[in-house]
Amino acid sequence: MSVGYQVTSDHQLARLLQIGIVLEEVVEARAYHHYDELDEEELDEEIRDLLSHAAEESADHRSRLEAVIDRLDVDSVPFEEIEALVEAQYGQTKPEDFDGVLYDQLCNEETAYKFYDDVIEAIEASDAQFTIDREELVTTLAAIRDEEEAGVEKVTQIMEERE
Repeated sequence: MSVGYQVTSDHQLARLLQIGIVLEEVVEARAYHHYDELDEEELDEEIRDLLSHAAEESADHRSRLEAVIDRLDVDSVPFEEIEALVEAQYGQTKPEDFDGVLYDQLCNEETAYKFYDDVIEAIEASDAQFTIDREELVTTLAAIRDEEEAGVEKVTQIMEERE
């Protein structure tokens, strides 16, 4: 998702962060889906650890994003509206559309990484004043983005080792 503009208000920022929360829910749900659907042969210890870590990390990211939203001076955007935006942008693919769990997980990690990178870029391009400290906001989002980048690297490493 390319944010493609500056973030000019708490409301826009909250909406983007809510999209991030839904994206994290998708990552977590897909990790659990794979965990439940794979047989014991496919779900070796390395894949089990990868999926478990992805789900735990997504839950942590949601919590951190919710904490930022709680500090903004905004009314909540209805969950259904945000969910519809995420479905329109990311809902074209399902876990079974990928050639294996690792490709799906790589897509999820890359999507999240790019999303957070775009949000940070949009915030930095803006001169808007938010009710949360800009430096603190960017630091929080950069930490989440870096964790997603580490996830991309981990999945890529596992894929290369299994070729």
